[in-house]
Amino acid sequence: MRYLLDAHALIWFVDQDHLLSPNAHAIMSNSTNDLVLSAATIWEIGIKVGLQKLPLSMPFKQWMNKAIADLGIVILPITVEYIDKQIGLLHHHRDPFDRILASQAVVEGIPLLSKDATFDNYGVVRIW
Repeated sequence: MRYLLDAHALIWFVDQDHLLSPNAHAIMSNSTNDLVLSAATIWEIGIKVGLQKLPLSMPFKQWMNKAIADLGIVILPITVEYIDKQIGLLHHHRDPFDRILASQAVVEGIPLLSKDATFDNYGVVRIW
């Protein structure tokens, strides 16, 4: 099954897996699952690292490339279709990164692996 990863799910799995729910950990550990990461999430993590608001266990580029390779992650680009969907979303989330994740999950019809219950307001299938 395919799962779209929220930023904290990826960060916690790589650096602090004890923070994941048992269900989220099982999903991310199962090599038969297809893990998908939005290009927006890569950007979001990079911004937070650059602002020194997010420490990672190794430099950003090395950390991200290793996480993508180790987990066999597929990168989901940002497309006109996702942005068009995002434009019509209600403003439950003011965070633009979370809004694009919601639109990608809805358009793709895939569940979002996230602790953030605000996503439930968008009709996203959220798993934690």
